[in-house]
Amino acid sequence: MIFLIKKNQLLGKSLYLFLRQCGFQPYHDGNSFIRKLSTFDFPRFHLYIKNNKNGDYILKLHLDMKKPKYKLSPAHSGEYNGEIIEKEKRRILNQLYNKI
Repeated sequence: MIFLIKKNQLLGKSLYLFLRQCGFQPYHDGNSFIRKLSTFDFPRFHLYIKNNKNGDYILKLHLDMKKPKYKLSPAHSGEYNGEIIEKEKRRILNQLYNKI
């Protein structure tokens, strides 16, 4: 699921700090964040971040169901749409509108 957060909506806060407040932690190169749903590694929400030409943030959210098996296939088991993804998107946006 793809959604947008405008830079000015953060009111001077960094996106990194905002996502940490939402329970996400940096993953790999800093353009990706995860939020575990339990003490296990999976399932977890995975969020990729890109900037558009205006400096706003494009967030790509999905749910990783299990560890990828890249040697056997190029993809992993994940959900990219649906109620649980929509609910997490709303949770993030509610944090944005209510806490900043």
